[in-house]
Amino acid sequence: MATQEPSKVIHVRNVGHEISEPDLLQLFQPFGVVNKLVMLRAKNQALLQMQDVPSAVSAMQFYATHQPSIRGRNVYVQFSSHQELTTMEQSTQGRGDEEPNRILLVTIHHMLYPITVEVLHQVFSPHGYVEKVVTFQKSAGFQALIQFQSRQNAIAARNALQGRNIYDGCCQLDIQFSNLEELQVNYNNERSRDFTNPSLPSEQKGRPSQPGYGDAGVGYPQMNNAAAIAAAFGGGLPPGISGTNDRCTLLASSLNPDMIDEDKLFNLFSLYGNIARIKLLRNKPDHALIQMGDGFQAELAVHFLKGSTLFGKRLEVNYSKHPNITMGAETHEYLNSNLNRFNRNAAKNYRYCCSPTKMIHLSTLPQDVTEEDIVSHLEEHGHIVNSKVFEMNGKKQALVLFESEEQATEALVCKHATTLGDSMIRISFSQLQTI
Repeated sequence: MATQEPSKVIHVRNVGHEISEPDLLQLFQPFGVVNKLVMLRAKNQALLQMQDVPSAVSAMQFYATHQPSIRGRNVYVQFSSHQELTTMEQSTQGRGDEEPNRILLVTIHHMLYPITVEVLHQVFSPHGYVEKVVTFQKSAGFQALIQFQSRQNAIAARNALQGRNIYDGCCQLDIQFSNLEELQVNYNNERSRDFTNPSLPSEQKGRPSQPGYGDAGVGYPQMNNAAAIAAAFGGGLPPGISGTNDRCTLLASSLNPDMIDEDKLFNLFSLYGNIARIKLLRNKPDHALIQMGDGFQAELAVHFLKGSTLFGKRLEVNYSKHPNITMGAETHEYLNSNLNRFNRNAAKNYRYCCSPTKMIHLSTLPQDVTEEDIVSHLEEHGHIVNSKVFEMNGKKQALVLFESEEQATEALVCKHATTLGDSMIRISFSQLQTI
């Protein structure tokens, strides 16, 4: 693509449905300010406008030698033939060829705080008279339908608010036009409101409000965590994941028996789901059984860990013929461990699932931690290329880039849930390419 004239607009291809706008921003924000982002969902593509041509050029130069990938999927970048993205492209072409309409469908990403009808009304009413609001939990996560009095109001609200955060650093608005003609609101409560009819009752006894809009989306019969999975992956599933596996127990082989133990296996496999039990096989010291929380979590672990390198050995991960691990002297029980990651923020943890990378992310760090503290805690595991300590919502976090995936994996396996200062630190893989 070297022949393409440089432009501040970058064209991204192979943007799967599981890839969100924040994912793309993470890929390009290290190179400069991203002014506009248009998701062409129907074509699995996106257009992204950097603040200036040099920022776009430096992003393109970097990704010419480093294959960009998001959530395990390679994306392909080139300069766009557009020199500038117009608002028209942004407002109408953004989702394929949707028609502007007075009803907006709003999806909220990174929802760290609860969003109510009142909050949405405050955010949208400066752009015109809001007649009705309905909120629901659906396959893509928390969504709302917002009906304006006129189409002009809805277009103005979308142009002003698309991609903005309701609160600092979270609750990002992803807005498209709905194809509904009129919202049906039966109750005025914190989930739905008809501002033109204040006398509606607050609830019909024993019935959840708005069953018509709030169907759960994707159905996985064996899973109680379907909502979290659907919210994490935008209603679809990551490439290569069927969602139909119901075998929970895995056999990991080709382990390094001198280096491995149950807790180290827990630290690695718990990235993909909750761990019930782990057993190292005495008669085959390079084999272990790992029982995951359910079949979906087991499938993620097989998909993302197969062929990874750990302690100098290439890991094999397959489904076991045993449906579960029986209790016994050699079985380590993790069912009630508070180190299981998926008991809270399950959707966020699913979203971060990926194969091992060279970059690890550290959280729950002591407030006074320094870069030197982190480097000295981790450097025995390999050559650290770069590191950075930063603050997110008032809490210290860090990124550490190793020379290889194997070194980063070893650091995660050995140092997740260890103590640094007075804090027990949490480590996961990061999908960021650079610090």
